[in-house]
This record gives sequence, C-alpha cells and structure tokens, in this order.
Amino acid sequence: MQVQFTNQKLPLQGVGGLQSFLDSKVIQYNRPDFIKNDPVCIPHLFTKKQDIEIMGFWAATLAWGQRVTIINKCRELITLMDGAPYDFIINHEEPDLKKLLHFKHRTFNDIDTLYFIAFFRYHYQNHASLEDAFIPNQTVILSDSEGSMKRSVTNNAEPIEKYLNHFRTYFFSLPDFPHRTKKHVSSPSQKSTCKRLNMFLRWMVRKDDCGVDFGIWNQIKPAELIMPCDLHVDRVARKLGLITRKQTDWQTAVELTERLREFDPTDPVKYDFALFALGIEEKF
Repeated sequence: MQVQFTNQKLPLQGVGGLQSFLDSKVIQYNRPDFIKNDPVCIPHLFTKKQDIEIMGFWAATLAWGQRVTIINKCRELITLMDGAPYDFIINHEEPDLKKLLHFKHRTFNDIDTLYFIAFFRYHYQNHASLEDAFIPNQTVILSDSEGSMKRSVTNNAEPIEKYLNHFRTYFFSLPDFPHRTKKHVSSPSQKSTCKRLNMFLRWMVRKDDCGVDFGIWNQIKPAELIMPCDLHVDRVARKLGLITRKQTDWQTAVELTERLREFDPTDPVKYDFALFALGIEEKF
C-alpha cells in the first residue's frame, strides 16, 4: 500500500512499514521545537513541580480552539495569579480572587476558575503532588453525590480508566461544587475519549530525554497511558487503519492505544507526536 503524503509517496507496507513511518515522525516532532506552538509550552514556563502540575492541568483543560488563543489565555491566567500559581492558590485571601472574576475562555468562566482554585487549594493542603488525585486510596472522597465510586470497573479495564473515574469523583467531592463545571472534567464512565486528561497525563508521566514531556510522576506508568484522541489524531489513525470502531469514544481511544502497543508496549503514547503532527502540521 502506498499513501500520498506531502508530495511524496511513502511505502507503508504491513505493520513494520507503518511502525517505521510513525517512529520517524515521533523523532521529527518529539523535540523542543515542538513546544513553542503547543499548549505544553505553558507548564514549561515553570520549574516548581506544583506549578508545572497546576498549569499543565489548566492548559490541557483549556485546550480547545486555536492553539495561539489557548496559550494566550493561559498566560493571562498566570498573570492573574501573580506569576506564581501554586503560591497564589495556597496563600490567596478572598479579595485576591476578585481579579479572576472576568477570566473566560469559551465556555470556561469565572465560576469554573474559582472552583479549580478551591480544589487545588484543598488538594495541595493535603498532598505534595497532583498525581495523588488520580490514585484511589491516596485521596479522600468528601462526598459522592452521583455514587460514581460505587460503579464497578470491569476486571479487564485499563488502569487509566480507574484513575480517571476516581479523579473526576474526587475533583467534584468538595461541598457545593458548581454542576456547570463538570463539563470541563471528563471520565471514561461518561464514554468520553478524555482527550484533555490523557494529554495532561502524557505530559506528566512520559519519560524520555527529548525535553517535551516532563516525566515527573512515578506512580502511573507510561505503558498504562491512553492516547489523547482528538479529531486530528482520530482522522489520521482511521486513514492509517489503526481504528475500526465507528464512533469516537473511550473505547476508540483504547482501541487505538492497543494497536500502538503493538509497536511499543512500554510507551505507546509517544505516537501522539506522530499522529497529531500528521494531522495538524502536515494536513495528512
């Protein structure tokens, strides 16, 4: 099989040919040059672990729309938190929050912003890292209004499915959380691809020496990660025959990841660099 691609014909014969092609694209795009035009540039503004976690999570949450706009809105948010997100979240007083009342990105508004700050303050008063928020038995669920922790997870479920379902329950366990904010934090139990959360986990968990992903978390393993499946990745993966499922949901992200584990079982999500860049940079 031959695929017309950027005015060149590249042979993608069999699994080996496709793997070699994707490996070459990972090498091409998993490099510091990738950072400046991607939301991952936001956590790269910081060196403190908690700042990296907070702004990485926020950048991933706001990652829909034009990348330039996403990056500018994140920089605006950093400025509103005096350039030091963790310090602001831990030490702010009530009057300090007033300047955040006009922050907005698409459907993410001041109500959502203030709840994120409240959650982060609660969490970091009890834990040193945001990674603990994803690990059952590491965090206390204050309340579970939907009974989501009572829903069973099948024995063959991906570990990340358990982590993400737990995280959403924990995130919205503070008293009087705003229901409108729930649309900004997805979970597999909602059948969502969880693109933004899986992207955030990639940033925090993947370990290599290429300088893009941080690799500052150790409880969640790179082999457990699930592909961030956005419209660009989904489109390219289908063209390459990596997805057969008709709809795009959590199981689609799992299917894609399982196929990519055939190429690299220890680090399947490295192929996010290849599939995303093929879609958005090279218009594959």
